[in-house]
Amino acid sequence: MIKGRAHKYGSNVDTDVIIPARYLNTTDPAELAGHCMEDLDSEFISKVKTGDIIVAEDNFGCGSSREHAPICIKAAGISCVIANSFARIFYRNSLNIGLPILECPEAVAGVSNGDEVEVDLKNGRITNVTTGKAYSAKPFPEFMRQLIEVGGLVNYAKTRLKA
Repeated sequence: MIKGRAHKYGSNVDTDVIIPARYLNTTDPAELAGHCMEDLDSEFISKVKTGDIIVAEDNFGCGSSREHAPICIKAAGISCVIANSFARIFYRNSLNIGLPILECPEAVAGVSNGDEVEVDLKNGRITNVTTGKAYSAKPFPEFMRQLIEVGGLVNYAKTRLKA
């Protein structure tokens, strides 16, 4: 179960505002996290707490295909991203690094900035704890939940090879 405060954004949040290109000379997740969303929301890093959730409208993660974007989001403490839709490469990169992302327009419409949100990945249930309203997203299949739980595709492959 994931639970955190919502940080809400609009449409077309691209990878250049998630992690500005001027910081792409590093692959250190902690260093990237310190600059997460700074060109869109200069106070993001000071506001976010471990476990918080990003909620956004359409086409989240559009732009370049850099893996730095989901890495810095996860390293900043974000536990899940909920949006109306995602850029396909961002969607894949997020799952590859173990960052759960859910498409659920009803939840996006029903969650406000600062609301407490709870996400049940197994059942695809998103609950706005602040309002008491619940929404349904398509749940991940078991192997995808395992991939997310172990921190991404590389760790998942390692555990499968050991078995």
